[in-house]
Amino acid sequence: MELEDIYRRDLNLLVALRILIEEGSVSKAAVRLNLSQSAMSRILARLRLLLDDPLFTRQGQSLIPTQKALDFNRSLATPLENLRDLLSPQDFAPQACQQKFTIAATDYATQTILPFALPRIYQEAPDIRLELMPLQHGQLTQQLTTQGADLAICRPTYAVAPLHSEVLGKVSVFCLVSKSHPLAEKTLTLEDYLNARHAMIAISDGVKALIDDALAEQPELKLVLRSYHLEAALAIINTVPLIITVPADLAYLVAKRYNLIIKTLPFRLEPFDYSMIWHDRCHHSPAQEWLRKVVKQECGKLIAERIEVMGIA
Repeated sequence: MELEDIYRRDLNLLVALRILIEEGSVSKAAVRLNLSQSAMSRILARLRLLLDDPLFTRQGQSLIPTQKALDFNRSLATPLENLRDLLSPQDFAPQACQQKFTIAATDYATQTILPFALPRIYQEAPDIRLELMPLQHGQLTQQLTTQGADLAICRPTYAVAPLHSEVLGKVSVFCLVSKSHPLAEKTLTLEDYLNARHAMIAISDGVKALIDDALAEQPELKLVLRSYHLEAALAIINTVPLIITVPADLAYLVAKRYNLIIKTLPFRLEPFDYSMIWHDRCHHSPAQEWLRKVVKQECGKLIAERIEVMGIA
């Protein structure tokens, strides 16, 4: 039987069959289903027509199910219980969750934000699976719909409505130089910045556009390297006197790991919002709500701590 054929049948009748067998009485089944006795009798008549069987014989005041009725009831047990579980409101239990979550994130978010949320995520839900996919700003809506991403983490570069969004925190921008850089021991001035050689990384999440806007009246920067990966710039930073301009907490992380020096920008650049973005299909899911809550709490806390430590509030 095709699905459309099943759709044309009144499946509520099968629930009524189960209740009739449990109660052994048309009147008791009617009370349980909040129906009149005559309405319940009509349902029994429709059941007999649907299943092509008398279904019950009467013995005194009780209905005795036929073998076919018992066979149907036995077959209905599992699917009806599954439907009951599916339709019953349930509290989400992370410990029991075995769901796969797909997160579209920038390299910056993957390297500096998410790692601080992952330990708690897996501590609370050890059996989940996470898949991280590269975020593409121009394809954000498609990633959250047809490409199956449940959540995006990025700096929105345009209005994302009707998608849902929530700000994780504000992110500023710092510069990185090697300890051998001529400016390593100096306070970075605007003239120094304009005359230096630069590396720009796609990880910067549109930071280049922000810098270009802030320096619109100034000469174009001497861009020596533009790469999708920070490693390319780090490989030559001790050989070529470069300034790498990246989000502040990434600068903090990388400086510590590679023994580099952090410099503040010598011009005003407003800190920008870093956000979670998701589609309406995930909005009311208890599992998705839990994931967003953990990411918000852990990543938001990280961003706030970094802002305080680096004095960029």
